[in-house]
Amino acid sequence: MFKLPKIIVAAAFSFASVGALAQASYPDRPIRMIIPFSAGGPADMVGREVAQSLSQELGQTVVVVNSGGGHGVPALNQLLGAPADGYTLLMPASGNMTIPSKSMKGKDVLELLAPVSQVTQSPHVLVVSKSIPVTSVQELIDYAKANPGKVNFGSAGVGGVAHLAIEMFKNQAGVDVAHVPYRGTSKAVIDLGAGQIHALFSSMPSLKPMIDKGAVTPIGMSSASSGSETYKLPVISQAGLPNLEYTTWYGIFAKKGTPEQIIQKLNKAVAKVIDNPELNKKFEPQGVEFVSSTPETLTALVQKDSAKWRKIIDDAGIEIE
Repeated sequence: MFKLPKIIVAAAFSFASVGALAQASYPDRPIRMIIPFSAGGPADMVGREVAQSLSQELGQTVVVVNSGGGHGVPALNQLLGAPADGYTLLMPASGNMTIPSKSMKGKDVLELLAPVSQVTQSPHVLVVSKSIPVTSVQELIDYAKANPGKVNFGSAGVGGVAHLAIEMFKNQAGVDVAHVPYRGTSKAVIDLGAGQIHALFSSMPSLKPMIDKGAVTPIGMSSASSGSETYKLPVISQAGLPNLEYTTWYGIFAKKGTPEQIIQKLNKAVAKVIDNPELNKKFEPQGVEFVSSTPETLTALVQKDSAKWRKIIDDAGIEIE
């Protein structure tokens, strides 16, 4: 029987011991958490709150790195360029993980990333301009049918969740409405308030200032919400379009190959952070619900949403850059 030289066996044992020690002492230096959005937006606000709480829970600073644009691919590449050691994390939005782009060249994100935990879930709000006589989902459907091709919906860009929600609305309501893509949500919200566009699906944080001013009218939610600003709004799936239901979410991912011991330590830390009532209380008025999950549950969520959006993209013939 072939026997390895003692020096090789000893070296292998030594490397294994060092690796085990590194995992046991994790984290022993600051962690970077990359957010694929610019500073100041909803994702950044959530990410910084989570990073600060994770810092306290893990005993090491969690530094937020903003890397916006490119459908999240530049941020993803930053993670993939780092070692799979848990010291670089990614907090993408659901659209980054579930809507394919050309720049990904058909790659499956779950083959590149190790899910850690879901962080939030929140529905989109459907709002309409005061320039059209609409105060409910059914009235919007009726108005669009009476004015084919004249009603337009804005979105933050081609292929985003808000755009795909418009395609769901068109298909299920059987209406002819136009899509007006913007480069981001802020200009779309301004134009909605000015009556330049008629309707928009977006998150409550981006819409709340206009809603509070009375400049736009919220008429429905893409999913049920317990938020103080949203729970009274009807759920669209219960207001005439039974199959129009979705949520947006944020999650934390590590690079594929990160040791399971580190993934589990991060998962437990996120669960403790999310369980903080003060964190939930701070974001609850905005319709953002903090939820943790197992890595397996987050994997299943990515797969489910990916299949849903891929079908809509294919059926509508949408080309995503």
